[in-house]
Amino acid sequence: MSAVVLVVGEGLLAEFVCGELSMEYKVVRQTDLQAGEPETADLALVLHDSWYPSIHHHAEEVLQIAGIPWLRGFVSFGEGVVGPLVRPGTPGCSQCADMRRLLAGRDRKEMWELQQRLAEHEGMPCDVWASRTGLLQMTHLVVAEAQRVLQDRRAHSEGRVFLINLETLKNSLHFFLPDPLCRICGQLPDDSPTSARISLQPSPKINANSYRCRPMDDLQEVLVKDYLDARTGLLNGKMHDLVSPFACVSVNQPLFTADETSSGRTNSYAESELTAILEALERYGGLAPHGKRTVIHDSFQNLKYQALNPVKVGLHAKEQYERPGFPFKAFDPDYPIDWVWGYSFLQERPILVPELLAYYSLGCRDGFVYETSNGCALGGSLEEAIFYGILEVVERDSFLLTWYAQLPVPRLDPCSADDLELRLMVERVKAVGGYDLYLFNSTMENGIPAVWALAKNRKQKGVNLICAAGAHLDPVRAAKCAIHELAAMMLTLDDKFEANQEKYVRMFHDPSLVQQMEDHSMLYGLPQAQERLQFLLDEDRPLRTFDEEFKGQARHADLTEDLKDILQVFRRLNLDVIVVDQTTPEMIRNRLHCVKVLIPGMLPMTFGHHLTRVEGLERVLKVPVELGYTQQPLTFEQLNPHPHPFP
Repeated sequence: MSAVVLVVGEGLLAEFVCGELSMEYKVVRQTDLQAGEPETADLALVLHDSWYPSIHHHAEEVLQIAGIPWLRGFVSFGEGVVGPLVRPGTPGCSQCADMRRLLAGRDRKEMWELQQRLAEHEGMPCDVWASRTGLLQMTHLVVAEAQRVLQDRRAHSEGRVFLINLETLKNSLHFFLPDPLCRICGQLPDDSPTSARISLQPSPKINANSYRCRPMDDLQEVLVKDYLDARTGLLNGKMHDLVSPFACVSVNQPLFTADETSSGRTNSYAESELTAILEALERYGGLAPHGKRTVIHDSFQNLKYQALNPVKVGLHAKEQYERPGFPFKAFDPDYPIDWVWGYSFLQERPILVPELLAYYSLGCRDGFVYETSNGCALGGSLEEAIFYGILEVVERDSFLLTWYAQLPVPRLDPCSADDLELRLMVERVKAVGGYDLYLFNSTMENGIPAVWALAKNRKQKGVNLICAAGAHLDPVRAAKCAIHELAAMMLTLDDKFEANQEKYVRMFHDPSLVQQMEDHSMLYGLPQAQERLQFLLDEDRPLRTFDEEFKGQARHADLTEDLKDILQVFRRLNLDVIVVDQTTPEMIRNRLHCVKVLIPGMLPMTFGHHLTRVEGLERVLKVPVELGYTQQPLTFEQLNPHPHPFP
């Protein structure tokens, strides 16, 4: 018996497709879906010479319930769109495709508003580019896709859309990721303590010299293909930095509010591109909940026996909250807020965490602190993500503690590491960037190697000082990480610095003007700001070797064993390690995992001097004594009053 094809729509496209398919299949023609759909239809085609968002949305509702796969074709602003093929019950519907396509476009706000208006007013008039020739080209694609479906072959438009330029007739096929928040096909589970529980599993390293469990070669096959597409991608663009001393590639993540840029920095552009995509996925996971639905909204007072006390992660000072226009309000234990489930390794149980601490894009909405990407990390396993999330917390904490307490931490001799790559990196920074490089051991009481890197300009113009940090069980890796961070700012900011020096001079005299992330590093581009770093730049201190400063770490073949060693260190220090799983469906498809690590008591990085967070973090006062830098604990009044130089 011949297959039944339901064709819904009016216009030439529907007419052409009916004519082609009727020679081979039984075609049922309807102008809309108001009259219902044939129960026996094997495939539905929704076809128009223009764009009718409301009809596509209605088709999703009707055909999903009926269990009928369907394909759409329509014309929008001189472009034909064919697809996706939607299979009921499978993530990746027409609404997901529209969201990805609109979001990736430069005019996303205008197009989104237009889509809403068109949905209210039953679509737009016939597109002027919907020529007979162009519609025949679309007909060819629609018919070919329909035949593939009806012959039980995989359709090209499954999870993809064809875009046809109706002026040139050039077409292209674009993959899109299902939207986990889609109201039609989204299948996110509710957040729960059960899903938050973590039982560490083996995570073998790829080789004896690695701290990763997934080789980049394994990922390079999927990263660009699945995530980077100018028309429908989660990421819609990339840029190579040809100025920095090392290979740096940036990728763009389009958001409705603003674009987010993520960068990869390695010694090759190919690897930097992949690293940038991974960095962008990490950022995407940390922006907002995309993996589970937040279900708990209550006050800390009502949840205190199963929740993290926000005071322990550091708050803004009372006088900060009282400033006119301050974007946050003081924490109120009786005020209901959203909570997500995390896992406490110290208490060995699930624990509730304020959503605004677990995801850093939630801004000022009912917020009581400024939270950034502190502790966010991506890994090839959950254990790997937790490992690097902890290192990220350690890196930033060691930098800030060194700064606030003005610790004269030991200066390191890069050549003493006996690592050829590190030595070549230092020489390249000097030869290409024109900077002398200084490395310092900023390891704190946890013993996890941390390195503060400082670059001093040897040229007459440009940024004078640049600072960065790195942390890793391998101190040489920590140093390399910090140098790559430094190099990303070398030469690229010089013109901007020279053009805006007066602005940075005003910041030097008035720290309240340091409002943005970039302000922190640009301020220390001023020669006169160098005096604030003299506690590090004292030339009389002897150089120390890596062997003198860092104890040898036990090497394991399994990264989970390294992670367990680190967790044991924090347990001895009575510091909790809390992990919120930020993994999204977009990551799960490639076995990637994303987490947010919180270690209450450690210093969180903030940008904007007015948003400094040290209230309640007594550790910053005590660690200098424990490490022998001071004779007695510091007071908050003794802490460095100047904006930090973290980039």
